[in-house]
Amino acid sequence: MNEGIQFLVRHGYAVLFVWVLAEQIGLPLPAIPLLLAAGALAGAGHLSIAVAIGLAVAASLLSDTLWYEIGRRRGAKVLNFLCRISLEPDSCVRRTENVFARYGARSLLVAKFVPGLNTAAPPLAGMFGMRLSRFALWDGLGAALWASTFAGLGYLFSEQLERVAAYALRLGTWLVVVVVGGLAGYIAWKYVQRQRFLRSLRIARITPGELKEKLEAGEEMVIVDLRHSLDFDAEPHTVPGALRLTAEELNERHAEIPRDREIVLYCT
Repeated sequence: MNEGIQFLVRHGYAVLFVWVLAEQIGLPLPAIPLLLAAGALAGAGHLSIAVAIGLAVAASLLSDTLWYEIGRRRGAKVLNFLCRISLEPDSCVRRTENVFARYGARSLLVAKFVPGLNTAAPPLAGMFGMRLSRFALWDGLGAALWASTFAGLGYLFSEQLERVAAYALRLGTWLVVVVVGGLAGYIAWKYVQRQRFLRSLRIARITPGELKEKLEAGEEMVIVDLRHSLDFDAEPHTVPGALRLTAEELNERHAEIPRDREIVLYCT
């Protein structure tokens, strides 16, 4: 038996708990391969699948409750921070808020299967005042579904995964190079896309200070508040005279925006 597998057999429960806790806190440590490995080891009789799933759920609940409290105390700042460090920061806030507004607590059932929503859903629940008991119930069910799915797959396909692991060990360093290279290429591609987007956006951008100067100088302009309804409910302050629209309402209500003056849009 390979040394790494022997280590997992001896310390598998502790490794699984710490690894899932770290991933759910936000560290770039994918827990799905470890859940699959735990399931495969359970299928081979080395671990208990019930204990593995229970530990994964406990670790997930612990970190998610921490993020829930941070979201409740710090509000939109924590969500903006999480999305800023994601691979798609420009759509992260809107995407997570749309899912949460549509499904509410039920979104926690599938949050762990959706990249971005996984980390953002717990602080979002705290930010918009979901009761802790309600959050813990739905988040716990979601964590159990997530952990059971991947550990269960590992358990069902333990023999096939053992063969894959043996083949990966034979590849050795080359496999690491391919995986790391592919991940680095994907991140670089996302970075280039974002820089192109920001360059195009910068052409037509105005700072809050510049907007204030224009308003104080009496310039006629239309200000459109495009913040998501959840953001507005959490912080119901807006620029005086601003027209309140959501981005989703633009197609239906665009005629309400005068075309004879400068138009300024702002969002989250």
